[in-house]
Amino acid sequence: MIVRRSIAAAAVVLVVPVVAGCGVNFNAQTDQVYNPTVGVDNRNGQVDVLNALIVSGSDGSGTVVASLSNNDELKDDTLTSVTGALDDSSLKVTPGGETTIPAGGLLNMATQSKFFAHGKQITPGAFVNITFNFAHAGAIPVDVPVVSSANPDYEQVPLPAGS
Repeated sequence: MIVRRSIAAAAVVLVVPVVAGCGVNFNAQTDQVYNPTVGVDNRNGQVDVLNALIVSGSDGSGTVVASLSNNDELKDDTLTSVTGALDDSSLKVTPGGETTIPAGGLLNMATQSKFFAHGKQITPGAFVNITFNFAHAGAIPVDVPVVSSANPDYEQVPLPAGS
């Protein structure tokens, strides 16, 4: 009886690691990038556009918000403009505040910049096509959600006059 229990225990010790490893591969869900925020990411260029969205206080206007991470460790980059793209090319964005992304660093547009957007397509719940244009990294298109400034997470974001 003791011999059978010993054999069963040894079998369990040997089988558990083999069975546990069956679900792991290079496409395992735990190896995928997960964005737990409302905004969207684009990691396809020299500058990563992270958690991009538009915060709106009233229909027709809002503030473009994103964290811009410069992947170049040696050279600063500059956000030259944000423009409407595709069906949303009529969107007007006025730049303001800091636009330099330090080499290997981050620019938080929610606290350091003020890029105000105006256009009929800006309504909470909608998505807007915009392009972030950089001096070195080029153009990075992103389809961003529009969120309400009434959300406590965004109430500190500065809004365009009249919002």
